[in-house]
Amino acid sequence: MRHSYSGRCKSPPYTAHTDSSIASISSAKNSPNEPEDKNRIGPPMPDEMFKSAPNLGSYKIGDSTFYSLIENYANSGDFGSLEKVFNRMKSEGRVFLEKSFILVFRAFGKAHLPEKAVQLFYRMVNEFQCRPTIRSFNSVINVIIQEGLYYNALEFHSNVVTTMNLPPNVLTFNLVIKALCKLGLIDRAVEAFREMPLRNCAPDVFTYCTLMDGLCKENRIDEAVLLLDEMQIEGCFPSSVTFNVLINGLCKNGDLGRAAKLVENMFLKGCVPNEVTYNTLIHGLCLKGKLDKAICLLDRMVLNKCVPNDVTYGTIINGLVKQGRAAVGVQVMISMEERGHHANEYVYSTLISGLFKEGKSKEAMRLWKEMLVKGGKPNTVVFSAAIDGFCREGKPDEAMEILSEMVDKGCMPNAFTYSSLMRGFFKTGNSHKAILLWKEKENRNCMHNEVCYSVLISGLCEVGKLEEAMSIWKQMLSRGCTPDVVSYSSMIHGLCNAGAMEEGLKLFNEMLCQESASQPDTITYNILFHALCRQNSISHAVDLLNNMLDQGCDPDLVTCNIFLKALRDKLNPPQDGSQFLDELVVRLCKRQRIDAAYKIVEMTLQKLIPLKTSTWERVVQLICKPKTVRAAIEKCRIEL
Repeated sequence: MRHSYSGRCKSPPYTAHTDSSIASISSAKNSPNEPEDKNRIGPPMPDEMFKSAPNLGSYKIGDSTFYSLIENYANSGDFGSLEKVFNRMKSEGRVFLEKSFILVFRAFGKAHLPEKAVQLFYRMVNEFQCRPTIRSFNSVINVIIQEGLYYNALEFHSNVVTTMNLPPNVLTFNLVIKALCKLGLIDRAVEAFREMPLRNCAPDVFTYCTLMDGLCKENRIDEAVLLLDEMQIEGCFPSSVTFNVLINGLCKNGDLGRAAKLVENMFLKGCVPNEVTYNTLIHGLCLKGKLDKAICLLDRMVLNKCVPNDVTYGTIINGLVKQGRAAVGVQVMISMEERGHHANEYVYSTLISGLFKEGKSKEAMRLWKEMLVKGGKPNTVVFSAAIDGFCREGKPDEAMEILSEMVDKGCMPNAFTYSSLMRGFFKTGNSHKAILLWKEKENRNCMHNEVCYSVLISGLCEVGKLEEAMSIWKQMLSRGCTPDVVSYSSMIHGLCNAGAMEEGLKLFNEMLCQESASQPDTITYNILFHALCRQNSISHAVDLLNNMLDQGCDPDLVTCNIFLKALRDKLNPPQDGSQFLDELVVRLCKRQRIDAAYKIVEMTLQKLIPLKTSTWERVVQLICKPKTVRAAIEKCRIEL
């Protein structure tokens, strides 16, 4: 384990400092208004007790008293007193025991002073003639690691192993492997792990858990699972923590089938799933959208006397809302409260927002009032969820009443609040009020973000106020905000509607050079397709369609309808579009874009547009590809 870590330290490496005293940091603990009494920390016993101590070998009467003083001062973090005790022991020729230093190392750890622990470690030999063993060494490494100074811990380890030749034990290896894993140096961690048997150190369950966790975080799940078999062969029995680490890694990777098998393996090995196991599996099911199974597992968890936490309930409720099942989410919340958990603002805001999105405004307001009756204090997030809900329902005036209540209760509206209100007023055709809200937002010194600009630009373009939209666009750029895809698409739409096609295409070309959040989407392309076809530039529109496919953006039914209408109305003689759709399906199949091709095939069937036999054959072969079929069968097996 004599590895060099030089050049990696984010801060200077820890080295010996023999001129540093324990007390040099104690002044920070004293009140600035309180003068330091240099005599107040003398031993609380008569000096005669120490002076008259007869020798009994290396032990003197009073040594245990000194140890007790060290223990008390270390526990209280009184480093000034500790230094005085150490100096007195040194002047009286007392024997320093390693256990005294370990107490002080721990005290430095609690005080977040790892550099002082390192300095004292080097003073042990040079000043106090106490040779440190592996216990002291491990204590100091642990203090450094607890502060998150992983490079420093490795540097200290390397220095001490080189200069003092301390043979490492299992704990030393565990600490080094932990530091390496935290830094993402997994290959180095594996090297240290493989070195353990060569140093007569058998890895324990903590070693395996640490390395498994590091491997899982680097997405090396298979290697982590193989370690489970290896540890059992080596006679090291896995604990619940071991299984939980692997189950968590598999669930995050979406491999619920293998995670379920590990749970079965847990029972076989006599490990009972605990709260962490259930919570991990529930989160994994929610990530995959399997909310019904997550709810069943939640019920089983409670039956097995395991307590779900607030995050578990919140994850399930959030997943249900995303699936458009906010009413079921409310039932989960009721069950949650019956089991002694109180729903927080996050749960209420998620449910209220979800109910509004599903058009269930009465249920949303009922939940709002219920929260107030239960003594819940809505925060900005909850108020904003209610405001957004009313605006989605086309009731921005009611939303303004909520805004007034929000301000009265000391909750300041944020960018999301104002974005929802502006969108609501634009949606109901009241652009004047939307613009007034924008000005009010500026008066309140509420920071504008990309969403606010996007809503305002989109609304102004919709009502034909292109000049105002351009002015806001320039302000947005001048303030360092990057337009998102909605802002770009809105401006392009506004320019195209105003007949400024060239300007719209310039903005489109600019989008292609932006980050992913500003890349053109299907809506952006459809805006340009519609504008080009309206100008009889069908060939230009087809070139743009080729660009769309090359960029990995799939056409939708709107795209197809734009081209079908242009081919029918703009060409002489008119075309039914069968050749166009046939070629589009073939090109999508060549690019392995099965879902997009399938949707267009469905449309041709609905519109009774014939495709070539060869195209049908290509589609069927692609859908029935062995890999695709096997994947579908495996998916069904996992669900069963």
